[in-house]
Amino acid sequence: MVHTMNEQTTQSNDTIPSYQVDQFQGLIAKLFQCCQERMQYQSDRFKLPDAELRCLQLFAHERYLTPKGIAHKMNVVKSRVTKIIDGMVRRKLIQRVKDPEDSRITLLSLTPKGQDKLNEINYFLESIHLEVLSQMAPEQRKAVLSNLEVLKASMEAVKELMV
Repeated sequence: MVHTMNEQTTQSNDTIPSYQVDQFQGLIAKLFQCCQERMQYQSDRFKLPDAELRCLQLFAHERYLTPKGIAHKMNVVKSRVTKIIDGMVRRKLIQRVKDPEDSRITLLSLTPKGQDKLNEINYFLESIHLEVLSQMAPEQRKAVLSNLEVLKASMEAVKELMV
């Protein structure tokens, strides 16, 4: 039997106290705010607009990306990606390369300057995450990581219901 989001919510509310829903909602909002503040700090620290910083991070595991692929991964329209790409090309972080197999396709790749910037950002992120984890005792760390895996799986399951 397929349930709508409202049916699922009503069914779940029978067993979950409202104070827990309120607590969860508040914690998620605080975590989101904390992440937004970190992103703003990162943008300021690395002198990059947030969108360019997020785009740069897409190259972490990719040698080449296309504008269409970036638009899809960032969930933005192609015209917005064009502005982001143009800014990154001006900063000499990425370069446009013709696809050797199809000259109609433009590939994007990191420049050495872009790779250096990405390495700086990744080092910063690793140090921040290390610092957060170091605030916890080893057993707390295990529990938090395990519970975050459960949270991620639950959020992904709910996301599937929204489609």
